[in-house]
Amino acid sequence: MKKSNVYTRKGDDGTTGLVGGQRIPKSHSRLEAYGTMDELNSLVGLLVTEITTDDDRNILIDIQNDLFAVGCELATIDRVPKHAVTLEDVERLERAIDEADEMCGGWRGFILPGGSHASAQAHICRTVCRRLERRIYAIDDGVPTDPVLLQYVNRLSDYFFVLAKKINILQGVEENIWRNR
Repeated sequence: MKKSNVYTRKGDDGTTGLVGGQRIPKSHSRLEAYGTMDELNSLVGLLVTEITTDDDRNILIDIQNDLFAVGCELATIDRVPKHAVTLEDVERLERAIDEADEMCGGWRGFILPGGSHASAQAHICRTVCRRLERRIYAIDDGVPTDPVLLQYVNRLSDYFFVLAKKINILQGVEENIWRNR
């Protein structure tokens, strides 16, 4: 019987391979970062299945492609960063944020995650994106991280926030505003 290409057995010792062949422990901060990126990318894929507008779906698929490139950069330790995302990508997110925010109106208070199912999913993406940002900052191997990548991830969580609001508006679902007791 032919051995599958899915498994290599190399990770059975608690290490994983980076781009370029270097092996690191599976508990390494770099692996935590790109593992969180992979989790976020999967959650974005789930969110795509909930989105009904082509523009939003296309933005999310672009984000998935960007996140895959970010993961490749995070999985590289012994080379100069490839600049997985650019300032143009950051600006694309900012335009999408501005458009969604304009549709959503002004500040009404802190929003409790929820509303529609799709909006709740966007909030989950937002919180995992914030964790990704923290995990990237926690990488402790002395290899500098591209500052544009950090800007991108920061804007991305903002995008998920306004997308959650926009989804509720499009679906006619009232948001729950936090009531301080």
